[in-house]
Amino acid sequence: MDLDVFVTTHRAEWDRLDSLLGRRRLTGAEADELVALYQRTATHLSLIQSSAPDPQLTGRLSQLVARARSAVTGTRRASWRDVTRFLAYGFPSAVYRSRRWWVPTALLSVVVGVLLGWWIATHPEVQASIAAPNELRELTRPGGQYETYYSSHPAASFAAQVWTNNAWAAAQCLILGIFLGLPVLWILFQNMLNLGVGFGLMSSAGRLDTFLGLVLPHGLLELTAVFVAAGTGLRLGWTVIDPGPRSRRTALAEEGRAAIGMAIGLALVLFVSGAIEGFVTPSGLPTWARIGIGVTAELTFLAYVFILGGRAARAGETGDLEAAERSATVPTAA
Repeated sequence: MDLDVFVTTHRAEWDRLDSLLGRRRLTGAEADELVALYQRTATHLSLIQSSAPDPQLTGRLSQLVARARSAVTGTRRASWRDVTRFLAYGFPSAVYRSRRWWVPTALLSVVVGVLLGWWIATHPEVQASIAAPNELRELTRPGGQYETYYSSHPAASFAAQVWTNNAWAAAQCLILGIFLGLPVLWILFQNMLNLGVGFGLMSSAGRLDTFLGLVLPHGLLELTAVFVAAGTGLRLGWTVIDPGPRSRRTALAEEGRAAIGMAIGLALVLFVSGAIEGFVTPSGLPTWARIGIGVTAELTFLAYVFILGGRAARAGETGDLEAAERSATVPTAA
């Protein structure tokens, strides 16, 4: 594209659009003209961004398109309808669409965690490298640190702390995924290593049933949320490498917006798991009842994703913004 020729050809349209935007009142014909000029200018902006990016011109046209968009569509405020739509369609469909990433991530991570736990449980020298024998006994004995950890603070403050930590870990997976997914793999390994250490040490002490009774009530839902975040982060990283038929800019914008929505939805999921960890895990309920609550929460979330989310995804829902709220783009040939 010859940028100078392009600017000379279309400057009059941009100036006219700017002039119309400066008026307090428009006639019917002028309003129609403003809409047509807005659509053309948005297309011009996309062409310049993809073919001949010029920072100064891009900045001017971006501002012009934003003003025109506001004038054409009006200022939109979030409403309870948006919240309902997000929870009923947007979030579950986004999780469902990412299932080919997070389900294998979950399975592979669990295998790694179990193998680490087995390795620690069957190798005393590895246990010795973790802590001294008296410290290991203090960790794993009845009434030891593994058991008292969940009741060491008031339930409400403990649940809030757990929720904050887990939400931050999930957010890191989503945010850092853009770096080709490499930081996500490290975060996953750290989580599985922590789980494997507890698994291995309690198993070597003959108290694996106690460990599972403490971890499963909240851990099923909590780990699923982390796996979803990690899978989404890895998918975002792969988009950098292979955006498919979309331009890399468009692909990252679409997947990034869906990832932001995913972060909000997962924060709600982790709030539930944090509440279970704070109030149910350390409670006096029988082990079967505590685990039953955890399994129920996990199955409810999976049904929410695969039934409600699957239906929404098949209906065309992607978890992205509605079409009317996205920036105009130029069609890309496959």
